[in-house]
Amino acid sequence: MAKKTTVVLNCVGPYRLYGEPVVKACIENGTSCIDISGEPQYLEQMYWKYHEKAAEKGVYIIGSSGFDSIPADLGVIYTRNKMNGTLTAVESFLTIHSGPEGMCIHDGTWKSLIYGFGDYRNLKKLRNEANLKPLPIIGSKLKRRWLVSYCRELRSYSIPFMGSDVSVVKRTQRYLHEQLELSPVQYAAYITVGGITSVIKLMFAGLFFLFFVKFSIGRQLLIKFPWLFSFGYFSKQGPTQKQIDASSFTMTFFGQGYSQGFSPEKNKPNIRICTQVKGPESGYVATSIAMVQAAMTLLNDAANLPKAGGVFTPGAAFARTKLIDRLNLHGIEFTVISSSEV
Repeated sequence: MAKKTTVVLNCVGPYRLYGEPVVKACIENGTSCIDISGEPQYLEQMYWKYHEKAAEKGVYIIGSSGFDSIPADLGVIYTRNKMNGTLTAVESFLTIHSGPEGMCIHDGTWKSLIYGFGDYRNLKKLRNEANLKPLPIIGSKLKRRWLVSYCRELRSYSIPFMGSDVSVVKRTQRYLHEQLELSPVQYAAYITVGGITSVIKLMFAGLFFLFFVKFSIGRQLLIKFPWLFSFGYFSKQGPTQKQIDASSFTMTFFGQGYSQGFSPEKNKPNIRICTQVKGPESGYVATSIAMVQAAMTLLNDAANLPKAGGVFTPGAAFARTKLIDRLNLHGIEFTVISSSEV
């Protein structure tokens, strides 16, 4: 397959089990590859193992190009581009909207979560071995919220988002800082969960998950009975067509920074901006749009990609391309909600 095409779109996960042979085959055959992985360990491993080989071949290996993590990664870049000054920190809040039949997620995502949490020590080891210098913090340090916090602007409780967004955005910011000499943006990701009843339900589900995922037999039970242990959020069947049609997402970004000529040293941020990324159902519809438009950008906007090939995050690969414009035309909309000096 890699021999016969220019770009392979790899949708087969969990990627820790099935992703690497595709990356290897693409590099060997001089073919670019895009996937929709939301698995930080796999994504970071592919970078350390294959970045130089991909660069030698002049091919682009771009992971996390679905709902994980194009809205978050390009949302931060969009917010930076729209701010009249220096963006230094962003918080994102993901809200999933569902119809009368509720929502459901396929257990492929559930399995990726289980494998990821079950093998977290190896991810930590990988990062320790990389021994990367911390990115500089410009201006005020972004304070992390509590495990459960209330977002007044969105009138909803929120919890930290456990997907790959933070990992991917951080890698993009490192690339933009080291390669393009842009000031890095601090980033934190949250997901809104509604009222206090939803918070309690999710806390119980989270405690069950974190307890069982530590043990081999616990992981087997989690994989075998996704619906039971996720309180109905995940199933082997995935969502129905009606659930897909009635679902959508909104990701809201609250950014802060400094106006031109205003020193970040010993001063509080004096500019704030709020942007949003909106789209259809995240797992099937928005992910398909994001992945295909990323591939079209790779094919048609090659002059604005990084000069050499390699393994990239979406933000690193597409920061200077027209991908955001393409997404706007195909139903994933980037907008500025408000921008003001404080």
